[in-house]
Amino acid sequence: MIENLRKENKGITLISLIITMIVLIIIVSTVVKYGKQAITYASYQSTKTNMLLIEAKAKQYVENANFQLGVKPEEATEEMKQKARNELKGTKISHEELLGTKVHDIGISPEDVDNGNVFKLTKEDLEAMNIRNVESNDEKGWYIIVYNIEQATAKIYHTYGVKLESKEIKYALDDIRDINL
Repeated sequence: MIENLRKENKGITLISLIITMIVLIIIVSTVVKYGKQAITYASYQSTKTNMLLIEAKAKQYVENANFQLGVKPEEATEEMKQKARNELKGTKISHEELLGTKVHDIGISPEDVDNGNVFKLTKEDLEAMNIRNVESNDEKGWYIIVYNIEQATAKIYHTYGVKLESKEIKYALDDIRDINL
């Protein structure tokens, strides 16, 4: 009786095993591809959302600073300019601490650095702006603001940027604002 069972039980054939492996490889590669796309999209959305939050707060601070300059910003006294600068949030970036060469790589002009318009945001700076649970550091990348008090504008950058499908990296919020992945 045991010998009859052995003869009837032929097991899996080599061909069916190969076909099963090919199907599994196709399924796994599809899942990995779409998984990577989902992670990239989530990272993009997170960075963009953080930049939009920072922009909203930065505009509030730069508008308050602009108000301190008075009706004619070009005629503001040094005292008025200093009072205006005190409204800005962040840690001023000087030439000595340019975060490596990254500031130049992301499109921030040396003139803005010279004029004292470039600020990096630490976690403490973000919390002072009432923005919580946002990382800004060497590991996750720095958020940077370029303030222009006279024109009441604030441009937001991220040192790691966002990698697009074209493999191009965009660092400024203005460059990624209307992009849909």
